[in-house]
Amino acid sequence: MVHRLVVFASDKGDKLNAILDACATGSLNAEVAALVAEKKCPAIHLAEDAGVPIIFHPWGPYKVAKKLPETYARDLAVKVWMYQPDLIVLAGWTRSLHPGFVENFPMQVVTTHPSLHADLNDPYALAHVFDRFQLGEINQTRVTAFYVSGQEVDNDALIAQETVPMISGEPFESFAERLTGIEANLLIKTIRDCLASPDQDRTSS
Repeated sequence: MVHRLVVFASDKGDKLNAILDACATGSLNAEVAALVAEKKCPAIHLAEDAGVPIIFHPWGPYKVAKKLPETYARDLAVKVWMYQPDLIVLAGWTRSLHPGFVENFPMQVVTTHPSLHADLNDPYALAHVFDRFQLGEINQTRVTAFYVSGQEVDNDALIAQETVPMISGEPFESFAERLTGIEANLLIKTIRDCLASPDQDRTSS
């Protein structure tokens, strides 16, 4: 059985591209059934080029209509459910997922972050890690994979972490690029392991 992934991305699509490549080469026994985006972004063009359906679900119209975040989340859950995903992957999604969405897909939403688990709420974690290294406070960091709960980060179940050594004299741009590659590899491994888990509760099973 080829597993079905729904990928959320609203960025330039580096991790989406890694997932598409892994599916195409057979590294993942899966297909991207749909891409969810909440704003116009390069990830949409990547998905279109790969023939992946787009679920465009912006928050703006809900905000203008003064609708609650719960309504946005519920409507999004209905759209995603139509694609019967085995796993939902946040791969550059820029909006926090409301618990009203996640509760429809328990232990089916995964993501990675280029930091320690304690720093997952920090949107500038990468820069802050680099600054701490420059000050001599740390000599390594980690990339983290976890299940998304939609609650506080402390409620997110850790899946895996990979230690990343800091390199003396390495420019920030090179550090960020290196961490992006490590994060993409961990994300692919996480998807593979989650799909292989007999305990994974999936809508299409």
